[in-house]
Parts: sequence; structure tokens; C-alpha cells
Amino acid sequence: MAKLVLFNKPYGVLSQFTDSQCRPTLADYICQKGFYPAGRLDFDSEGLLLLTADGALQHQISHPKKKMAKTYWVQVEGEISIDALRALRRGVVLKEGCSAPARTRRLPDVKLWPRTPPIRERKSIPTSWLELTICEGRNRQVRRMTAAVGFPTLRLVRMAIGRWQLGALKPGEYRMEEIFTADKTRSKPGQKRIPRTDSGKH
Repeated sequence: MAKLVLFNKPYGVLSQFTDSQCRPTLADYICQKGFYPAGRLDFDSEGLLLLTADGALQHQISHPKKKMAKTYWVQVEGEISIDALRALRRGVVLKEGCSAPARTRRLPDVKLWPRTPPIRERKSIPTSWLELTICEGRNRQVRRMTAAVGFPTLRLVRMAIGRWQLGALKPGEYRMEEIFTADKTRSKPGQKRIPRTDSGKH
């Protein structure tokens, strides 16, 4: 039986447990010993980050060859166009080559927690939200994809990794699942929810 931590990483938190520059890290929120991130989430991005103490499970989730789908809610500058969505679905040209086709759709009504600090706002320029699912893990890929079609990313929240979803977790909260070692794509019923720890740095 392997254990998996599902964590809602706040904006401005590193996806690691130590930092020489004294920036916020996972240690400020997670008290579980021996757990390490299965993949990463950028300092300026929010949402679902998975951690495990099981090396095989960590490899299954994070290795690029596994091509595990990751779903993001993306707030962009401007009203996202049909042409831009079509381009994302085809794949867009990035510096290192064309991205794989993404699944994407416009999100008409998004309700999320307020970000601290809030995004920059321009009264003359509207913003819009889209859902984007990719199976690659290039550096800052989602931000570069939306910029390539003319809509810079303002806010990026990861909502799902494979079948694991952020659900009702608030920023800084996590919950734990037990995964059958014989089939690490299925979780044991009766998940235990664990509130975020009180470290004094929230």
C-alpha cells in the first residue's frame, strides 16, 4: 500500500522542502516525513501537487514518458478567441518545437479563492478563463502556449493530474490517499482528509 498526498499549493510557494533564500516551501504546510513531490508546479502557479514516499509511484506520475494528463484552469489577458482555442488543440510552435495537441475549452464562469497577491488588472482589457489539458511537461509550457496564440497567462491553477483532482482543497490544505501497490492507479475507499499544519508561516 502506497500513500499519496494531494496538496493545494498556494501562489509563491516552492515545490520543495528547503530553500537557501528563505522563500515559502512545502515544509511550511506539510508535516508528513519522507514524502517528495511527484513532479513540480512553478513558484507562480497554484493548485494540485502530488507527493509520495513511494519511488515507483513517483516515477509513474512524474516521468515524461508516462504522459499523464494534467488539467489547468488558465486566466488569460483578453477574450480568448475561437481561433486561439483551435490553435491550442492543434499544437503550437514553441522554441524547442511544436507542442502536442491540447484539450481545451472556454470556461464561462469560474469561482476560485482570491489570489494573494491579486493578478494585475487593466480596466481597458478584459480577461477570460479556459481549461487546458496537456500530456507533456515542458518548462512553463502552459504559459508559453497561451502566449504563442496571443493571450498571455495571468493566473494558472492546476486542477487535476491523471484521475486525481484538486476537489474542495483550499490553498495550503492537503489530504492523503492510500494506493493499492498492485494497481497504483486506484485508491482505497475512505480517504483521510488532513488539514494544513500550523507552522506559523501561512
